[in-house]
Amino acid sequence: MNHPAPTLSVEHLTTAFDTRNGTVTVVNDVSFQVRKGEILGLVGESGSGKSVTGFSILGLIDPPGRVAGGQVRFHGENLLALPPGAQRRLRGSRIAMIFQDPMATLNPVLRVDDQMIEAVKAHSRVSTRQARERARDTLALMGIASPEERLKSYPHQMSGGMRQRVAIAIALLHEPELIIADEPTTALDVTIQAQILSEIQQLARRTGTSLIWISHDLSVVAGLADTVAVMYAGRIVEIGPVDDILDHPQHPYTQGLIGSIPSSNERGRRLRQIPGTTPALAHLPPGCAFAPRCPRARARCQEAPELLPVRTEAGTAHPVRCFFPGPPERAEAEAQA
Repeated sequence: MNHPAPTLSVEHLTTAFDTRNGTVTVVNDVSFQVRKGEILGLVGESGSGKSVTGFSILGLIDPPGRVAGGQVRFHGENLLALPPGAQRRLRGSRIAMIFQDPMATLNPVLRVDDQMIEAVKAHSRVSTRQARERARDTLALMGIASPEERLKSYPHQMSGGMRQRVAIAIALLHEPELIIADEPTTALDVTIQAQILSEIQQLARRTGTSLIWISHDLSVVAGLADTVAVMYAGRIVEIGPVDDILDHPQHPYTQGLIGSIPSSNERGRRLRQIPGTTPALAHLPPGCAFAPRCPRARARCQEAPELLPVRTEAGTAHPVRCFFPGPPERAEAEAQA
């Protein structure tokens, strides 16, 4: 079976920040691919480097940050090698980003129609009337009732959920081939969140748009993504098909994330939690960064594990960055061997 070429291929991406105390590597040797119509969930705690990964792909890292290594190939072309003007032409047209705060996209003193018409004309040679029609149709695509009326509104006249739908609609104006969404539904109530997630998922299936959904919430990604990449301390520690990751997690950190979801715990019992806290990226322990919090850490974990395929108990396989992967009982046996 021939797989189509990936829309996006991230290869050994490394992003660093130069500080008074030295260079801090925030994204460390990250690699993944996203194909046409595929949704990749990038999951991890705050400070894991997932948002910086998204900004690095788009060339939005400002000094003292810098992309220190790797390649980001969009349809085979390395985005990091493009001049700033070419990067800007791609952003908003063929590649779009949805931010966590819709007001990072929306101007509070301009009506929605003014903002959307300007966004259309920035990348397309169309009349104002055509731009307005496209804006109205895109609002309707996002499930916004009375889109003509909404175009006349200011952002402050809308609810948080409505503002986020408008921000997503702006990202969709040029039918981009790739969308990077940085936790855009985190601040919304679960009902609105579910509606937006459903609309985004249908859109990716219908138009073939590739999507990277960045989130700290594994339960959100579980119902949305095709592939899940779990990040910890700037590195991907496990990546694979969503069902494989959820049903057969191999890395102890992934197991901890799944175990801490309320629905995976028995009623009346205390929530399971991962001990300790995420390490500061400027002071990572030697070897495996998760070792100080890991129940199966051994002397070998002072070395840095590679991301290698691991066969699961179901007979499938996906890459894991761990010397003692697998179910806790199997990992314990291997650690003792």
